[in-house]
This record gives sequence, structure tokens and C-alpha cells, in this order.
Amino acid sequence: MKKVLDSKTSIALISALSLFFAVGLTRSVFIGSALSLLTGFLTHLSIKQRKARHNQRLSEVWPEVIDHLISGLYSGLSITESISGLADRGPEIIREVFADFRNSLRKGSEFEEAINQVKIKFSHHGSDQIFEALFLSRKLGGGELLNTLRTLGSFQREDLALSKEISIKHGWIKNSAHISAAAPWLLLLVIGTQRGTSQAFATSSGIFILLGGVFMTLIAYLWMSKISKLPSTPRVFG
Repeated sequence: MKKVLDSKTSIALISALSLFFAVGLTRSVFIGSALSLLTGFLTHLSIKQRKARHNQRLSEVWPEVIDHLISGLYSGLSITESISGLADRGPEIIREVFADFRNSLRKGSEFEEAINQVKIKFSHHGSDQIFEALFLSRKLGGGELLNTLRTLGSFQREDLALSKEISIKHGWIKNSAHISAAAPWLLLLVIGTQRGTSQAFATSSGIFILLGGVFMTLIAYLWMSKISKLPSTPRVFG
């Protein structure tokens, strides 16, 4: 609930700032309102994309997590001790969750229950693959656990490298689309400083053009975001 309130507050604040800035620059409430509506909606979309960026950061740390687990197992630690050690030695983004895992075990929780809680908190295909392998190894015997982890780490690194390569190639297209969407509105701010322009957009035709511009910009942005979005790997063990 707190995150929802913070998101709404951010959207309202940014929309209000863009409204005051545009009205102060162009002396037109209509131009300012159009820009405020557009800015607020784009801020809403940007906040929604935070989850995708978080998942991307998680994808980048799982090969390192596997390296830590392999190191711990090589040094003679048990599976439980290796996982608990990630609360201190693992990447910063995952330490809190593994600290909760360690505390759950200390309070008497079963290994399977604690692992399931970790999987729920991450909700990521990478963690599902790792912990399912560890759980099966602990339950059925882990003679091939190290080889399994090495293979899984290599697979995740290859998948991550491919995703990064595709993202880089698409990056310039996305940046060009962002510039193309923003350019007309920046031009409107410049010419809106002229009195004749602000008066023209105060008419019914001007308001219709502003609303049409907002609608077309949002449609173009949504379409660009959809076609440039990479498919996510499904959670087989979710």
C-alpha cells in the first residue's frame, strides 16, 4: 500500500510541476494541461517498468550466486550453510531475502518451507532453477550437484549475454523513438511563448489539436514499448 501511495504521489507531483512550468513559460493553461497529462501518464508507465528493470538486475546476479554456492560447497559447507552465507557474501540486491531465509531456519522452519518463501519473494525464473536444483539434491542426494550448478551457471550467462546484445541493438531505436515523441512538445513549448500561439490553442480547434497530439503520442509510445520488449523467460518451477 505504501508503494502505491508513493507512486501516486510521484505522478501527482511531477504532473503538477510540469503544469506550473508549462503555464509559466507559455501563459497557456491549455498547453500546460496537455503537457501535464502527457507527463503524468508517462510517469505512470515509467513506474510500472520498474519491475522489469528489477527483474533484469536479478537476472544479472544469479550467475554470481551460483559461483558463491559452488565455492561454499567446495569449501565443505552444507547446502543450507552455503545458501545462508549469501546473506553476507552475496550481491547486495539479494542479501536481505537470504538474511530472512537464515532467520527462518534459526526459528525452526523446515528447509523446503524456507526455500519456497525465498522463491515467492524473488518470483524469478533464475532463482526457481537454482533452488529447485538445490532442493532436489538435498532430498535425493547430490553427487552431481556441482556439475549441475556449473551447467546452470553457463546457461544463465549465455542467456544473459544474448539478452544484453539484443537490448543494445534495440537501444538506439528506442532512444530515437523517445526523441521523436518529445521533439514536437519541446517545439510547442518554444513557440508557445509567443502570444499568438497561446491564443490559438485556447480555441476549440486548438484544444482538439492538443488532445489529439497527446493521444497520438501515447499510442506511439505504447506501441514502441511493446514491440521493443523482449519476451521474458517463464517460471517453470514457480
